[in-house]
Amino acid sequence: MNYWLLKSEPDEYSYTDLVQETKAVWNGVNNALALKNMRSMMPGDLALFYHTGKQRQVVGIAEIMSEAYPDPALNDPKRVVVDVRAVRRVKKFVTLAEIKADKDFEGFDLIRLSRLSVVAVSEAHWQRILALAGVEDLGK
Repeated sequence: MNYWLLKSEPDEYSYTDLVQETKAVWNGVNNALALKNMRSMMPGDLALFYHTGKQRQVVGIAEIMSEAYPDPALNDPKRVVVDVRAVRRVKKFVTLAEIKADKDFEGFDLIRLSRLSVVAVSEAHWQRILALAGVEDLGK
């Protein structure tokens, strides 16, 4: 299993929206590295749902439900999407400021490549964020 971080502007699409929809197509990604990350996703992978903008915090956990496939709304095979579903909200939001202040996150692409919308998350970083977020068991 791999771990990811998906960024979204909460005014455009929030974790609450994903919870209400149950399942959604993760689209709108343009960056080549973010698209490469999406092509590496597999069903069952987990992702941190991160609100950008003024919030800048991890707010929930999602599951990747499909392999990447061409965006059906576009006529460009390079632009891919994946299906995701909400798993659960975190007990405590984890802010970017907390992550930056924690030496355990040295080298984390969320900090290194701050504009990247789909970020790979190492096992160590995943576990550390879950600990900070008060998530003990994902029920999986």
